[in-house]
Amino acid sequence: MIVDVNGISAYVYTGGKAFDAALPTAVFIHGAENDHSVWALQTRYFAHHGFGVLAVDLPGHHRSAGPALTSIGAMADWLAALLDAVGVSRALVAGHSMGSLVALDFASRYPSRATHLALLGTAVPMAVSDTLLEAAREREPDAIAMVNAWSHSTLAAKPSCPAPGFWLQGMNARLMERVSATGEPRLFHTDFNACNAYTDGLARAAQVTCPTRLIVGKRDVMTPPRAAKALADALRAANVPVDTVMLDAGHALMSEQPDATLDALYALAKSRTSDRPPAEH
Repeated sequence: MIVDVNGISAYVYTGGKAFDAALPTAVFIHGAENDHSVWALQTRYFAHHGFGVLAVDLPGHHRSAGPALTSIGAMADWLAALLDAVGVSRALVAGHSMGSLVALDFASRYPSRATHLALLGTAVPMAVSDTLLEAAREREPDAIAMVNAWSHSTLAAKPSCPAPGFWLQGMNARLMERVSATGEPRLFHTDFNACNAYTDGLARAAQVTCPTRLIVGKRDVMTPPRAAKALADALRAANVPVDTVMLDAGHALMSEQPDATLDALYALAKSRTSDRPPAEH
């Protein structure tokens, strides 16, 4: 579905069903140099089980027109404008990696608009090494190779997405190459720089009011579980209902553990906003 957001076209995937703003809405936000397709299994399930689905291509990514936004705050404001454009006042917001920062910032800037918050493969702060930033700026193929290797915890994830026998690393590399080819120059660096510059995540957490679930990979080397602890503590200090679900996966949670990721998301979505999520485990 193509949506006009502030005069610029944006693409959102609706899970294989026509979007219905009258249904509860679930928004899915991808990470750096990715697009909506990283949520393939989860979004289709939501769309066929009572939710209106909006899996975005952020500005400048794949089917959404540019320019790419250069800060997490600008992406959060863009998301609010997107919801306005489709007539949605409140939604569950789920984000992965860079998208988790966008989801956090959106829920803090617009607390009345987030019913639930799911942060996958997250870290606050989300520092990016000088080596990776330099590679993304000057040698993007090398940056893609590094991130692809670091995103997966195994060469043969089972069960894998969409089915056993698919090459997860190859699919992820081709996705990043496609987003790079269709986007503006140095898009990977733009995304990474936005993550690296986002320093007020813990302060933003104090403004969140909705039930929040952190979904982390036990073997994630890009955003290891310990990197989410300060965020979880900040949310608890603000009396936000929060829990952490740890999956046996690396950073590529949605493809290495698609069903477990879906279960964690759908259980959160079906909980009432006044309910406290289950205790951390």
